[in-house]
Amino acid sequence: MKHDMLTALRPLLAAEASAEAHALGTEAGDLEQAVWVRLLERLAADAPPNDPQGWLRKAVRSEARRTRRTTRLERPYDTEPVADDDRGPEQLALGAARHRALRDAVRRLPGRCPRLMEALLSPEDLTYREIAGELGISQGSLGPERSKCLGCLRRLLAPEVAARGARG
Repeated sequence: MKHDMLTALRPLLAAEASAEAHALGTEAGDLEQAVWVRLLERLAADAPPNDPQGWLRKAVRSEARRTRRTTRLERPYDTEPVADDDRGPEQLALGAARHRALRDAVRRLPGRCPRLMEALLSPEDLTYREIAGELGISQGSLGPERSKCLGCLRRLLAPEVAARGARG
């Protein structure tokens, strides 16, 4: 029964998410994925909604409002990051060492995280669509996958950062 409901809701969710995403200037796949997660959490905790189509429309709008609020809170940098032009040899060497440590940690990540992080760190500044195509995954799953990979990366780098900070 749940599988039939999910299959039946898929076209409606795609249409609703596409309409809301266009107005927000965001990716429809991100909205779709957020609503699927909410629905699956609800199905695991409760029974299916009495009016699945109505619930889905409300959930899409709720996720759109949440995205809108989040976007309003995000602020761009006032200036570009500081250029490395006036750094001395010591700062350049330390920066290179940090860069190597980051690349080494990225290579130690599990699963497809190394490829995802390399694509995100690429100097080509790839879009989510290009990265998703390169990795063969849906564009909507890049955000959650990126979050998971960054969490793993933080855990890998935490001992190195703590050891560096303890020096005196």
